[in-house]
Amino acid sequence: KDNYGQTLLFGAAKNGHKAVIQLLLEKGVDIEAKHNYSRTLLFGAAKNGHKAVVQLLLEKGADIKAKDNFGQTPLFGAAKNGHKAVIQLLLKKGANIKAKDNIGQTPLFKAAVNSHKAVVQLLL
Repeated sequence: KDNYGQTLLFGAAKNGHKAVIQLLLEKGVDIEAKHNYSRTLLFGAAKNGHKAVVQLLLEKGADIKAKDNFGQTPLFGAAKNGHKAVIQLLLKKGANIKAKDNIGQTPLFKAAVNSHKAVVQLLL
């Protein structure tokens, strides 16, 4: 683990290494493992725009509604960084478009303050 509590699996998820993730999941690693901020693998992959990894994790049963210490779901990470294709996938799989974090912000708010016009249009 690094100083943030991230393991090899977290690094693979946030960097889009689907084959590594698949291998580690087959070896029995915890798909719902969380790092120091309680972010999951799915959050890391969504935040960094790795649609194929997001798809794999969802197929393997990752919790789309898991919240981090800030009350944010993977949809927040994808919206903040403007990853439209990932957002579309998350919404198709049941992500809550109206979710609010611990301070009342929504994925739409995150997209808007970060100037992601296409994502704002998608979330409206």
